[in-house]
Amino acid sequence: MPDFIVRKMQLIVEEVRHDGGPAPETPRRLGAILACVQNPFAGRHEADIQHAMEDLKPLGKEMSERLIAALGGKDMVDGYGKGAIVGEAGELEHGALWHVPGGYAMRQLLGDSNAIVPSCMKRGGIGSRLDIPLGHINAAYVRSHFDGIDVGLPDGPKADEIVYGLAMSVGGRVHSRMGGLEAWDVKGEDGLR
Repeated sequence: MPDFIVRKMQLIVEEVRHDGGPAPETPRRLGAILACVQNPFAGRHEADIQHAMEDLKPLGKEMSERLIAALGGKDMVDGYGKGAIVGEAGELEHGALWHVPGGYAMRQLLGDSNAIVPSCMKRGGIGSRLDIPLGHINAAYVRSHFDGIDVGLPDGPKADEIVYGLAMSVGGRVHSRMGGLEAWDVKGEDGLR
């Protein structure tokens, strides 16, 4: 059973009060939570790592709960995404371990969420940044929610660490006007529309 020891966590909440044009009635909120963990597979190749997703599930749940609370509760959140930055002694597959623990934790806690959780991962060193993509929680075709949030830690990941991240949003882009499916028209039956 691999041990993903958490060295530090960071919680970010951003309010968009203006983005050109008139100010929105309600500021848009975006949030992200990062966990910098020790990579138990750093420096070596191990063929069977899929079982490690189970070990990351408590971290995914904790991070999801904290981020949902910071954004005002599950009824407020309508966008999400996830990502990972793997330190240089690791493999990209070590970041991919986050798909189930991070994505499924958010979906379970948010309840009504049928859309795939957008994801991005890369290998990087200390101070690397990652743009975590965001999409609507119930319908992938809601254009107003295509966005991202820039995240990173000033002192991670070290070569033998991974930074796992979750991101959520409350509302679509300020002044979204690209047409397509609107959030209020979502049927939420298939994760697309």
